[in-house]
Amino acid sequence: MSRPQLLAELLVPGVGASVSLLRLCVGRILTAAGHRDVDDVRLVVSELATNAVSHSRSGRPGGFVILEVSAIGDALARVEVIDEGGITIPRPRQAGEGEGNGRGLHLVDELSVRWGVDPGPLGGCVVWAEVLTAEDTPAAAADVVLVPGAGAKGETSV
Repeated sequence: MSRPQLLAELLVPGVGASVSLLRLCVGRILTAAGHRDVDDVRLVVSELATNAVSHSRSGRPGGFVILEVSAIGDALARVEVIDEGGITIPRPRQAGEGEGNGRGLHLVDELSVRWGVDPGPLGGCVVWAEVLTAEDTPAAAADVVLVPGAGAKGETSV
């Protein structure tokens, strides 16, 4: 597998309006880098940024969220959402029937080749995901090699 190539790092205020900005930017950044199918990455970024704003100190007045966008070859993107930390570590949970939230990380799990949570440089969390960006997903998936110990789907190393 190729090494990640950093394409962009964005710092935005920890407010709800920043989520749509990050979703727009990640799509444009990856498209400009030659990635063809970026809708899943946009959705993953939306879910991760929403969680950072809603469930971490990043959502308090003056808080911020950082998004790093990297390419791993031509068919895989890595996104990292860095927050300022919170009371809990991000992990999927079972949402009750009729609940309006609690399904985001399940969606991230379904759309990602792998994802996980690492300690952040600011005392918060880095929630990352690697998402295929090629229209021919089955063929592209065959080129993705998971390295043992590199973080399997939903792995938490915090």
